[in-house]
Amino acid sequence: MKPIVLALFAVAVISIAGSTGLAYAAEGESTAASSDSMKILGAGLAFGLAAFGAGIGLGQVGAAGLAVISENPALQSKVFIFVGMVESIAIYGIVMMFIILGQ
Repeated sequence: MKPIVLALFAVAVISIAGSTGLAYAAEGESTAASSDSMKILGAGLAFGLAAFGAGIGLGQVGAAGLAVISENPALQSKVFIFVGMVESIAIYGIVMMFIILGQ
């Protein structure tokens, strides 16, 4: 688990360092460029973190669901409902990404 946390920390540091504003001759252009870069960064974080969380959750729910189905095949429909609930987190991330980019 430690390499994953280290990789996420490195990505966060690089993202924050890359989002710093650049020095432009005109003051109006720097705020527009900074606003667009932050919007793209926010949209990427919204989708990326939602997909990452959904992937971890789907791995755990899928493993538990396969164990339940192997013991009692009648519970297959309930397992699919739980898998769908975990998948909806990634869909919410996509929706938030489009909302952020649309503003």
